[in-house]
Amino acid sequence: MNRLLRLASAVLLCALAFAAQAVVVSDERGVRVDLPRPPQRIVSLLPSLTESVCTLGACARLVGVDRYSNWPDPVRALPQVGGGLDPNVEAIVALQPDLVLLAKSSRVTQRLEALGLKVLVLEPKSHADVRRVLDALGRALGVDDAQQVWRTIDASVSAAAQSLPAEVMKRTRVYFEVNSAPYAAGEVSFIGETLARLGARNIVPASLGPFPKLNPEYVVRANPDLIMVGARSAQGLEQRPGWGAIRAVREGRICRFTAAESDVLVRPGPRMGEAARLMAQCLLDKTDKTRGERG
Repeated sequence: MNRLLRLASAVLLCALAFAAQAVVVSDERGVRVDLPRPPQRIVSLLPSLTESVCTLGACARLVGVDRYSNWPDPVRALPQVGGGLDPNVEAIVALQPDLVLLAKSSRVTQRLEALGLKVLVLEPKSHADVRRVLDALGRALGVDDAQQVWRTIDASVSAAAQSLPAEVMKRTRVYFEVNSAPYAAGEVSFIGETLARLGARNIVPASLGPFPKLNPEYVVRANPDLIMVGARSAQGLEQRPGWGAIRAVREGRICRFTAAESDVLVRPGPRMGEAARLMAQCLLDKTDKTRGERG
């Protein structure tokens, strides 16, 4: 009897230990994802999620990433399984992940689930989303204080804002081009939210959505004081019809970000503090006190 009691106690202790490691996370579909333990083999199909996993100290658990995930350096050596929208399902399955991270816009979510894989859908689009995604990832990974990452981001954005002259910034109208279609970062995008915290004015209002495709004539009419654009999209910008008359073009107030800098700027994740510093440096370099006097 004593032996049976000891065995029962041991089984109970094992069950309690197992239960203590079990993880339940709700994703952006409102779907409850039950994990028996924090995942040890993760495939990430969105660069911002890849970066968040690594910043939360779990980079070693990644076994595969999408073709655009390139930071931090260790992820460059991982198997690539296609893009977020067109991943190679067979390659993902072959990696035997216990969790796949992907965006809501991915077309393979149901297929992966039908194959028995655990899927967590997370797609940050705003500052609040980034904070929420970090919290969800922290729970899934078994990280105690994932919000420390958000606090660091928030403090860095605030520090960047404090480095700028408020009176000049509030008179500086900015156009941030995401790509040459042209798609722009609107006020309600995470980029627009950062610009607002820096005190600058965005020429793309919230009513147009987070990343609207604009008629180039819209930018000409808006006549921004400053243009932020990635070098990959900036080729021929001055030659676009009518753009030579834009104040920012006429006065050379264009910040052309390198490919590496553009990656930092367009990914809503742990490097948003660095993105704020890049924007702040652009604003410092391309504005002056006379900007405020001219209005």
